[in-house]
Amino acid sequence: MYNIEVRRPRIEDAKEMNQFFSKVIKDTFTVEGLSGMEDEIRNEIEYKNQYLNCDIDSNGENRFFWIALDQNDNKIIGSIEYGPASELIVNCTNGELKGCIEVGTVFVHPDYQKRGIGNLLLNVMYLTLKIRGIEGFCLDSGYTNAQKIWKKKFGEPDYLLKDYWGEGYNHMIWKRSTTKTTLIFR
Repeated sequence: MYNIEVRRPRIEDAKEMNQFFSKVIKDTFTVEGLSGMEDEIRNEIEYKNQYLNCDIDSNGENRFFWIALDQNDNKIIGSIEYGPASELIVNCTNGELKGCIEVGTVFVHPDYQKRGIGNLLLNVMYLTLKIRGIEGFCLDSGYTNAQKIWKKKFGEPDYLLKDYWGEGYNHMIWKRSTTKTTLIFR
């Protein structure tokens, strides 16, 4: 059994977070059959590091992260964040989700997946949004494996962009309320 701590990131976590992002993103691209997309992998890692730096620099005002650590070895094993909806979401919804909060960077280290850590982080984030008075959020995914998970948790997407990333590679966007539901992720 894991002894998990969920806490806010610190500046001294930045190097390990970069390694964590690199590991999870490379693994995700490999599982999706996209390991040859080296530029996209590099860009995705860089975006996540920029988001983390934005959180640390603004003390959680512009982006807000939670990280999960395995306390047995003090290793970062998960992350989740929220911030303004991405340009991709705003553009793909014709501006309908402009100003909406986006939950993203929901990552679990490959060695710890399917053990409830993602659900733990989702619950912590959901409670964070409710406590802060944030009435709704959106999230998106272009990864087919992640889309299956999100569909189980949130149902069908509100926006389906068929073949957005190429034939058979759709992009999905969900918008959910924090005021009309008492979601507890399992």
